[in-house]
Amino acid sequence: MATITLQGNKITTNGDLPKTGSKAPDFKLTKADLSDVGLADFKGKKKLLNIVPSLDTPVCATSTKKFNDAAKGRNDVVMLMISADLPFAMSRFCSAENTNTVVSLSMMRNKNFAKDYGVLIQDGPLAGITARAVVVLDANDKVVYTEMVPEIAQEPNYDQALQALG
Repeated sequence: MATITLQGNKITTNGDLPKTGSKAPDFKLTKADLSDVGLADFKGKKKLLNIVPSLDTPVCATSTKKFNDAAKGRNDVVMLMISADLPFAMSRFCSAENTNTVVSLSMMRNKNFAKDYGVLIQDGPLAGITARAVVVLDANDKVVYTEMVPEIAQEPNYDQALQALG
């Protein structure tokens, strides 16, 4: 269980991020077209999982835009934006913000992703959605970098995440 804060108030997650060097847990998440995808759908690519509470908040929007810009021209990489938002809301955001390089994925059908990655918030006003975290996987789905952002209102460490992505 990780302890993080929301505007200085302590909250907890259900577990911890996957260990660096371990095989990433597979997942089933929903794309904008309502199809379900898992790690195998991005086989052979490095993956950056930008896990956010909701794209409808300023920090989540900023991180999505920054990772979108970093992905431009990178055919070896896929940036996955994962939240509890519905695919319809994610599509509206991506269209309005012209973030067409990232792949938005929703936990609308189940919360196993959040549980398996240790990011499901257990208490406080955001209970039931995800903490802010970044997980970087190599092309073989091995975890090469993780960051559980200690304060939800804080941005992730972009430089370290992108450096780990290579």
